[in-house]
Amino acid sequence: MPNGYELSGVSLAYGKRTVLDGLDLHVGAGECVAVLGPNGAGKSTLLRVLTGHAPERRGAVHLDGIPLEEYSRETLARRVAVVPGEASLPFAARVEEVVALGRIPHEDPFRGMRAADHAAVAAAIERVGIADLVGRDARRLSQGERQLVVLAMALAQSPRMLILDEPTVHLDLRHQVDVMELLVALNARDGVGVVAVLHDLSLAAHFFSRLILLDHGRVVADGTPDEVLSPERIRAVYGVDPALVRR
Repeated sequence: MPNGYELSGVSLAYGKRTVLDGLDLHVGAGECVAVLGPNGAGKSTLLRVLTGHAPERRGAVHLDGIPLEEYSRETLARRVAVVPGEASLPFAARVEEVVALGRIPHEDPFRGMRAADHAAVAAAIERVGIADLVGRDARRLSQGERQLVVLAMALAQSPRMLILDEPTVHLDLRHQVDVMELLVALNARDGVGVVAVLHDLSLAAHFFSRLILLDHGRVVADGTPDEVLSPERIRAVYGVDPALVRR
């Protein structure tokens, strides 16, 4: 079985409502993929499946050839990092302390953070471009700034696969582009696999070479932006005039 994610016959329902319906999907370890679809299509639920937070699902999920349920939480955290759509912090912590949480799966349980861990935190802060936020209480930041801090925490985790749920939702246009360029660079230069749920079709089409379009819990298209975002499909899935969607 090839490295990366392999989903076979994955289904999930909340009560009587089917959210994922027999998904068969492969995402290679070094791929950069955007997941699209209207509200309720099953996008965020798919991410829950990929991160092992959907124990009620049916079907098989493998990561690097191993059933996902066979991973310990610590081992999975060394391979997969998650950036949620809403970044909230229930406790007071400086920005650099939040980013350092990404090193927990790698820390020596007896000695704590080592030089390599501190270096990874500093590199993540630099790469995301939030050095000017260091020293500030992360709870006092704007939603967009917190989103960048959580992204830096995920990078500090040194993952093989990065899973993101609406990573640009609270960002202004410049930071949206910066984050998309960062994801592409992580994939191209570092070989990090990227799976990102996006609502912005223009951003997805510009920065991702593979798009997966969900509708009613099923994959209705999987391919290049031109293949997936045809005028006919945009009209059928989103129910809007394709001329309103900038590409």
